[in-house]
Amino acid sequence: MASSKEYLDFILEQLSQLDEVTYRAMMGEYIIYYRGKIVGGIYDDRLLVKPVKSAVSLMPSATYELPYEGAKEMLLVDNVDSKEFLTELFNAMYDELPAPKKK
Repeated sequence: MASSKEYLDFILEQLSQLDEVTYRAMMGEYIIYYRGKIVGGIYDDRLLVKPVKSAVSLMPSATYELPYEGAKEMLLVDNVDSKEFLTELFNAMYDELPAPKKK
């Protein structure tokens, strides 16, 4: 099942307090970037983020889910209704995320 453009728009609105949030459509899903680094994505209308230490500590009871078959597990973000939480989450994660690979 692909993710809806409406869910993407909702998540982007929730992240509107942050600068440089972009996305890329990929096989019916959306990869989410923050200041050039991949934070996670929208898969089957679920916001999933990389399980870096700061994300795990901010969401200690979050469930690990597969974005798609054969992928690494990611953390499911349940609290997508809180702009403040999502802003805090993305800012906390930024320094732990790998730098983009050179092309």
